[in-house]
Amino acid sequence: MNKMILRQSMILFMAATVWGVAFVAQSVGMDYVGPYTFIAARNVIALAVLVPCAAVMDRSRRDRDAQQQTRQKGDKKALMIGGICCGICLFAASTLQQFGVKYTTVGKAGFITAMYLVLVPVFGIFLRKKTGLKVWTAVGLASLGLYLLCITEGDFQLQKGDLYMLGCAAVFAVHILVVDHFSPLVDGVKLSCIQTLTNAVLGAVMMLLLEQPRLSDVLAAWLPILYAGALSSGVGYTFQIIGQKGMNPTAASLILSLESVISVLAGWLLLHQVLTAREMAGCALAFAAIILVQLPARRK
Repeated sequence: MNKMILRQSMILFMAATVWGVAFVAQSVGMDYVGPYTFIAARNVIALAVLVPCAAVMDRSRRDRDAQQQTRQKGDKKALMIGGICCGICLFAASTLQQFGVKYTTVGKAGFITAMYLVLVPVFGIFLRKKTGLKVWTAVGLASLGLYLLCITEGDFQLQKGDLYMLGCAAVFAVHILVVDHFSPLVDGVKLSCIQTLTNAVLGAVMMLLLEQPRLSDVLAAWLPILYAGALSSGVGYTFQIIGQKGMNPTAASLILSLESVISVLAGWLLLHQVLTAREMAGCALAFAAIILVQLPARRK
């Protein structure tokens, strides 16, 4: 059992690593192409990875337990509506994130994005979900961390990139709640494929309307686009599905939240971006809030 947990933990850690380094790919990709071009190209590649994975995993589940597969098949209408709704939310979050990494460092982008883990239970209040003292304590820690991370001494204005990333975190929190609503009704892998397709279509439409994509620019950015599409969206998602099997959800979330720490290390190693002591203190408080909000509540 311990070996199984260790193996699953390593798989989840690899997913967090892939996602953390993806912030570097997104930042570098913006040097060559526009944000919508990057989103469209990234999701086309992600589809090329996800669709075969979905087919293999669907066949495996069908062979293993035909009755369970029938129960999970779900309503096709719910699958389409859920996939499109999730895709719209994911496109909005991806757009804000893609603009954000253009104006802020990779490390700050990773930590501010991770704030969606704190915002999810807060937004859950509007869905009449209980929110205890632990969540509000995490919100306080996160707010202080974001203050240190985003607002420099003597300047009480958020920078453009930080605002984009805060918007991104808020939309990601909404995305999580939408996924939480639809995932019990339909097959999760198929839901991911439809949301990725929706993301790609919306990215392509906005690309054609607002940008002037050139094949030479896309080819120049082939490495960050390939990484973000194949590894971050494709392999990372697959690792998450495989790694979470048999794992405690809280432990899995804690491991995946290391994405924010890895983004700082990746920005430092690959782009030579260094955070100040004040910003590092903000990262520490933000990470403490992320961990606190995911700890299980004490049973009465």
